[in-house]
Amino acid sequence: MKELSIFNQLRPVTVGFDSVFDNFERMFSDDFFSAPSNYPAYNIVKTKDNHYDVEVALAGFNKKDIKVSYADGQLSIESVKNDKTKEEDENGNVIHQGIAKRYFKKSFSVADNCEVKGAELKDGLLRVSLERIIPEAQKPRMIDIK
Repeated sequence: MKELSIFNQLRPVTVGFDSVFDNFERMFSDDFFSAPSNYPAYNIVKTKDNHYDVEVALAGFNKKDIKVSYADGQLSIESVKNDKTKEEDENGNVIHQGIAKRYFKKSFSVADNCEVKGAELKDGLLRVSLERIIPEAQKPRMIDIK
C-alpha cells in the first residue's frame, strides 16, 4: 500500500498520471533532499521545439570512463570506478594533479514521451540528446464543422 500523500487525493480524479505522481512522491522523500553534489557541472538545453541536450562537463574523462544508461524514466550518467587514481608522467612521477577524476553519478527524470537519441563526448563535454515524441492524437489539429 502506498503511503498517504497529497498526491493520493488527486489520483481518483486523474487518468494515466500515475508515473507523474510517483515521481513527485519520490522527489519529496527523504532520499531526494539529501545533499546533492555539484560535481560535475551540467546544463539542460532546449535546442529546438522538441529537442533537448543534457550537457555534462567532464574534463579529463574519456569514453571508457563514463557510463550512460536509461531505465524507468531515469537517465543516469556516472563515472566507471577505477582503481588507478593517480596519473603518472613518462617517468612515473605525479607533479601536480588538479583535474578531478573522482566517482560521480547524476540522474535526471525524463518524461515518458521523451526518447534518448544518443550521447557524444567531445572536447570534455558529454552531450546526451533527447527528443520529445508527440503522438498524432496529441498534436493540434483542425476540427471540421458540419
